[in-house]
Amino acid sequence: MADDNRGPGVLSSATDRAIDAVWRIESARLIAGLTRIVGDVSMAEDLAQDALVAALEQWPQAGIPHNRGAWLMATAKRRGIDALRRRVALQRKHALIAHELRVLEQLDQPDLGAGVEEVPDDLLRLIFMTCHPVLSREARVALTLRLLGGLSTPEIARAFLSSDGTVAQRIVRAKRTLSEARVPFEVPGADELGERLEAVLEVIYLIFNEGYAATAGERWTRPALCSDALRLARILVGLMPREPEVHGLLALLELQASRLRARIGPHGEPVRLAEQDRARWDHLLVHRGLAELRRAEELSRALGPYTLQAAIAACHARAVSVERTDWPRIVALYDALAALTGSPVVELNRAVAVTMAFGPQAGLELLDTLLQEPALSNYHLLPSVRGDVLVRLGRLAEARAEFERAAELCANHSERELLRSRAAACER
Repeated sequence: MADDNRGPGVLSSATDRAIDAVWRIESARLIAGLTRIVGDVSMAEDLAQDALVAALEQWPQAGIPHNRGAWLMATAKRRGIDALRRRVALQRKHALIAHELRVLEQLDQPDLGAGVEEVPDDLLRLIFMTCHPVLSREARVALTLRLLGGLSTPEIARAFLSSDGTVAQRIVRAKRTLSEARVPFEVPGADELGERLEAVLEVIYLIFNEGYAATAGERWTRPALCSDALRLARILVGLMPREPEVHGLLALLELQASRLRARIGPHGEPVRLAEQDRARWDHLLVHRGLAELRRAEELSRALGPYTLQAAIAACHARAVSVERTDWPRIVALYDALAALTGSPVVELNRAVAVTMAFGPQAGLELLDTLLQEPALSNYHLLPSVRGDVLVRLGRLAEARAEFERAAELCANHSERELLRSRAAACER
């Protein structure tokens, strides 16, 4: 298949939509399991995509199997057997034959109902493989989001605030580099963990973000991605218990995940923070997140970016309402985060906090300084936030224009409908 993943909105029939949903959920585990067997991430992805094609061809007639993941894995293995047999027949080099016959033997083993994820940490191994230092930071993150997050090239481009073509080239080059360098499919030793940690943390963070607020598609959230990111972060804490930012990331994810149920209304519509029923927040996750935050703070006085974000999330978790949130503390935390990262998205979030702490005029002044920021020129949340601030100032005509622009830029159907409804409300 082409390097672009299947995009949302392409499928028409109920079966095809079900296949797309299964692919979103199972693709990461499928690719991770195949990579462990064949030792080549590019070949593993090709086999997984072949299995998807087979599902598209067979499931509409034969029906959707009960264990979709196991069906995809078994089909991918059969395709792998066929491919390797053809390669062995064509290439008679003894070393290659010996290696590929060993792979063939593994592929030919019966599944025995094991499903996709035969080794519990396959996903973590795949993350460390795709975050190998042989790749650039941008290539590491893009490839891992593609393989583990199941994100399409346009979705990754939006996460990077980059172009589709640039991201597609990064992914192709990254897979080729890993193959040529023969990077092993393993969690590295203790001496190598540190140098890969920053990229691994960023990837887990971005996978969670895509689950928390999907960039495209019909649904606003993708809970399966959040669950995968949480599981990976928990495994990482076990591997590196003395790293404060590992605890900081897990704290952030636990606290954010606690709100997932309350972020969706009865008909799947997005529910903004100010309108959420906080009784629906998962208080066990809040408790776990606060405990991880304390651990991160105990390990280091110099808080890193994930621990700072977790501290911001903790302010929300401790508050009984939006109005009683400690907004001045959140502004101070965003000040520290902005100084540390220099991120325009952080500056945008800081403007929201300033609005809540010191009034909409102060927030609008900050937002206006971001209008010329190139990275935010097509970022729908800038006009969305600006529209919200303009509503607070009573400038409804301007607010409506901002919400309409945000809706045009937004690729997620549910969020786009919310923005349109907010634009329409400005006319009343």
